[in-house]
Amino acid sequence: MFTIFSAVIIIFSVLTVTSRRILRAATFLLFVLVATAGLYFMLRFNFLAAIQLTLYAGGIIVLIIFSILLTSQIGQKLDTATWKKKLVAFIAAAFGAVICIITILANKFPVEATSAGSTNVRLIGQSLLNTGKYGYALPFEVISILLLAAMIGAIVLAKKRKD
Repeated sequence: MFTIFSAVIIIFSVLTVTSRRILRAATFLLFVLVATAGLYFMLRFNFLAAIQLTLYAGGIIVLIIFSILLTSQIGQKLDTATWKKKLVAFIAAAFGAVICIITILANKFPVEATSAGSTNVRLIGQSLLNTGKYGYALPFEVISILLLAAMIGAIVLAKKRKD
């Protein structure tokens, strides 16, 4: 299953960034996010997998598709990239891959035997709503404002008159 999920993630990730039709790219991204949730389920991270499916595969993809349908023509094709842009993209991707590989190989990643702490729904809910040191309320609000600003900016740019 790991091989299948990994292959789906790699194939649809490449299709997401190389597709010239933006609605198809959003659909390919949906497949990537669902396969990532499958990996989480396989690792028995059920809560993280459920969040992945509901928040990202459900909410964010719907937001992206809604923005696409609101701002552009569905059948519109993006321009093909010039060879200069392809070269710069390849160099940037290769540079990022080399940095990731060097970082992974430079670290030991020791295995520690720890006991799993008891978690329940109340503890998870308190962590999500907490604004303290290990809380997630403030980052969630910042990200939601950022997404709202990005969507408003995309609408303004797409609906700009071409006078």
